[in-house]
Amino acid sequence: MELILASGSERRRAIMSSCGYDFTVIKPDADESSIVETDPARLVERLSLLKASAVRDALPPERRESAVVLGSDTVVTLGEKILGKPRDAKDAVRMLRMESGNTNVVVTGVALLVPDGRGGVTEYAASDRTAVRFAGLDDDEIETYVSSGDPLDKAGAYGIQGPFSVFIERVEGSFSTVVGLPVHLVYRMLKAVGITPHF
Repeated sequence: MELILASGSERRRAIMSSCGYDFTVIKPDADESSIVETDPARLVERLSLLKASAVRDALPPERRESAVVLGSDTVVTLGEKILGKPRDAKDAVRMLRMESGNTNVVVTGVALLVPDGRGGVTEYAASDRTAVRFAGLDDDEIETYVSSGDPLDKAGAYGIQGPFSVFIERVEGSFSTVVGLPVHLVYRMLKAVGITPHF
């Protein structure tokens, strides 16, 4: 079966490649604003399914019947607040000021759409969470980081794997969940449907 990654994220693509999977990338065209959910885990699982479904629905019928589609989505939570990607630089500054000196929780969902052999599809969805402790950031540090452009396409306005890593004091959980794709979940879900990486 063909494995399709329904994502425009270079980070997710790099994770899948580093794990040894053979896959094709198709960026989903999905209206994420159509999903309204207050529970972070449920939100990312529904968004992951939305992305995977958008890609599967756009495939020609013959390809649809032989393709397993993987979708994923990430949000950051701070207390009761859910932080997605910042709207602009000002919004990124706002988020980082909130997160400074605090512990946020990154929640990443994974969805898998598997052909059932009868023209339909079986849906699987799961999520994982990791706590990330920030050092205290001053305004100059925040402004300098935001001006780099790095946080603008990232949930919570930061990327743990880049220059912002110098401000991370502690990570409790899976590092790959914070980057955007919990590889332990992906491995188990894909293995269950007969897709394994090349070790």
